[in-house]
Amino acid sequence: MKKAMMVLMIGTLSMVAVESVRAQATATQTLTLAVNAVYQIATSGNPSPLTITTGTAGSDNLTAVTDNSTTYSITQNYGNTVKITANLNSVLAAGYNLNLALGSTKGTSAGSVDISNATSGSAVNVVTGIQRGADAGQSITYTFSALASAGTLSSTAKTVTLTLTN
Repeated sequence: MKKAMMVLMIGTLSMVAVESVRAQATATQTLTLAVNAVYQIATSGNPSPLTITTGTAGSDNLTAVTDNSTTYSITQNYGNTVKITANLNSVLAAGYNLNLALGSTKGTSAGSVDISNATSGSAVNVVTGIQRGADAGQSITYTFSALASAGTLSSTAKTVTLTLTN
């Protein structure tokens, strides 16, 4: 009798458990997803001052100075026609040249590009054909050169703008 009672209790509990599993309520939601075009570019800081201090006797070309202490990083999801352009806030006087070279693993670097006369209306391409994704810690190299015949140039700040665009 105890055995029969135990089987009956186990059977009843099993039915309650099965009934509990079947008793459910659900709700649904409609979720709209989108990813917009993302263009992000950042630099690691400002380069050291570029000061020309020497030249070679008999040459009008003073000894150029270079800085490659900074890097840039980008993230973009737009397409494979994205590029980076560069420009200055104002042109350099004749006889002074500022070249810029950007490294890239996602696009094609233009190499060392003269940005001395590039302003916002005439920005120059420095990296083209950038693929979707991220490119972090890429090199920035500035080279400043001058002609002795251009004279001295007192310390002047220039703003270089790098623009990630399509």
